[in-house]
Formats: sequence, structure tokens, C-alpha cells
Amino acid sequence: MQPQRLFLAVAAGVAVANVYFAQPLLVTMGADLGIAPGTVGAFVTVTQLGYGLGLFFLVPLGDLLDRRRLIRAQFALLAVALLLVGVARNAAMLLIGLAAVGLLAVVTQSLVAFAASLSAPAERGRAVGTVTSGIVIGILLARTTSGLLTDLAGWRSVYLISCGLSLLIALSLFKAAPQPRAQLSYPALLRSTVTLWREEPVFRARSLMAFFIFAAFSTLWSSVVLPLTEQSLTHTEIGAFGLIAAAGALAAGPAGRLNDRGHGQLVTTGASVLLASSWLLIVWTPRSLWALAIGAIVLDLAVQAVHVSNQSRIIELRPSAGSRLIGGYMIFYSAGSGLGAILSTTLYSWSGWTAVCLLGATFSLGAVATAVRAGRVTSPASRSSGSSR
Repeated sequence: MQPQRLFLAVAAGVAVANVYFAQPLLVTMGADLGIAPGTVGAFVTVTQLGYGLGLFFLVPLGDLLDRRRLIRAQFALLAVALLLVGVARNAAMLLIGLAAVGLLAVVTQSLVAFAASLSAPAERGRAVGTVTSGIVIGILLARTTSGLLTDLAGWRSVYLISCGLSLLIALSLFKAAPQPRAQLSYPALLRSTVTLWREEPVFRARSLMAFFIFAAFSTLWSSVVLPLTEQSLTHTEIGAFGLIAAAGALAAGPAGRLNDRGHGQLVTTGASVLLASSWLLIVWTPRSLWALAIGAIVLDLAVQAVHVSNQSRIIELRPSAGSRLIGGYMIFYSAGSGLGAILSTTLYSWSGWTAVCLLGATFSLGAVATAVRAGRVTSPASRSSGSSR
């Protein structure tokens, strides 16, 4: 099982990286296509909008169709979308391509649900943690990789190389036993996601937490390129901060194991407080790159610990609806990421870095408040059985 988990972790990292490749390249891509620096956050926002649509319309298909075949098809189509971005010659073509990349990159969440479905209940948290580690590394190394490749061969090479990797994964996906499928039509499947939201208060609380933590995450990583560019750092140097912050992946595995042992709420609350505290360091970025490096590590450790705990908790609610639960949860992730990107880049052009950090801290405090509330919420099934977990 471990080699399969590692393959799924690598595949998830490759897929999710496509959503974040543009972040250190915003200024360069904008200049190439004649887009003003104050509006380049639209590259991230349109990708996140596509991601949000994919989460609702594509990820739930994992409960209806064979997950392995679905994942292969998504990677093949993702390769086509990446090719479109790589050859884009105007802003409209680029934005359409990025929206399609976001739509299809939700295969990442299909991989999380797939890994959970292949695991015994006592190991689901560990499986989610392993794949999430791949996702974390993919997100953060995306910036390093895209910066390095852009300095060597231009920003288009980033998307063309990823196109080739996506095709390779589609061809290499291992065989797996058929999984149980929902006996629903596609429209009923989509409606059931809304029903799950209405019936499961734990699902609602954890989804709201995802909105806040990833709004804070995106506030940092979508806008930090702007002050760093003003300090004349190269794309490779800017991307290196993603490499440093990849230490956040270290939190994913332990968070999953702690959730399997019943300590998920402790992880969630403690990591949320850590997230809010990280901005006390990040605010010093224009004066100290060391403060940024340490603050980014703390922020990413906190975000990933909460994220793994959230996903493990909601999958426990109804394992047979894992794809719908993950998809619905990640819609809030996408909304938070998109809002953080557009607000932070716009706010930086208006008021500077301190205002951006106040925005990030506000989102983080929202996560703390939601985490405290989530500790008091139980699912209907838990209440009826007298469980206090």
C-alpha cells in the first residue's frame, strides 16, 4: 500500500502545482501580455474560480464513476489545458487556459478521496496525510520550479513541461480494485453535496475553516512576489522561499496520525493560533528576508496541520460520500484562495505590505474563532451514539 500512497502523493503534487505556478511569475506574465501589476492577481483568481467549479462539478464524480478511470481522464485533459496556457498569445487565451487548468487540477482532490478509499478506517488519516504531504510539496515547490524554469527558458516552459508530466501520470496510474459507487444520477449526486452541507454541521464548520486558512495562505503567497520584486530578486530567488517553506509538509503526516488517535481538535486549535502568530514575523518582510522565511515556515506548518485534520474529520462522517465531502470542503478552500489573491495584490498597490499583513492576520483570527467553535460541534450520528469525539 505504501508505494501506491507515494505514487498518489507525487501525482497530487504535480497536479496541484499547476494552480500555483503563476504566483512568482505574475509580474513577468503580466508584462509579457500587457496587464498592469495591480491586476495580475486575476491570473490566480481565474484559476481558483475554475478550481471551484471543478470541485463542485467534477470531484463528486468519484462517488459515481470508477475513480481510477476518472483520474486518468482528468490528467489527460489537464495536459491539453496546460498546452493551451503554454502557447497562449494574448491575455484572453491565457485566462481561458488558466481557468481550464484550475477546473481540471481538482484531480488532486480525487486522489485524496482515492487514497482514503484504499485504506482501512484506522489508517485513513495517515493516507490523507501522505497525499497531503505531496500536495504541500507540490504547492510550495511550484514557486521554486516555475521561478527557476522561467529564468532558464521563459515562463511558457513551466506549463509545457507540466503538460508532459501530466500525460506520463495518466499513462502510469496503477490498477486498483473497483470501489463502491453511489446509486444516483449525476444531478442527484450534485444535489446530495448540498444535502450533506445541510445535514452535517461538522462539514460546515470545517469548510468555513478551510476558507479562512487558505485565504490567509493565499494572502501571503499571491502578494509576496511584489515586495520581493521591488528588492530586485530574481525569479529563482523568489521561488526559493517556496522551497524553504516546503517544511510545512512535515506537519501533514503527524497531523494525520494524531487525528487517527482522536486528537484532531487539539491539532486544529493549536495550529490555528500558530497561523495567526506567523504574521508577527511576516510583517517584517521588507526589512528582513529571514523574518519572511521563518514566518512562511510557521504559516505553512499551521495551514497544512489544520487542512489534514479537517479532511480526515469530514471523511470519517460518511466514507461512502468521500468525494462529495472533499469536493464540497475544497470549494471553500478555492473561494478563500481566490479572495486572498485578489485582495492582497490590490491592497498592496494601495497601501503597502503592512496592510496586506493585517488582511492575512484578520483571516487567521477568523480561523482561530472557527476552530474553537468547531470543537463544540458534533455530527448527528455522533450525538445519537453518544460519541464525544
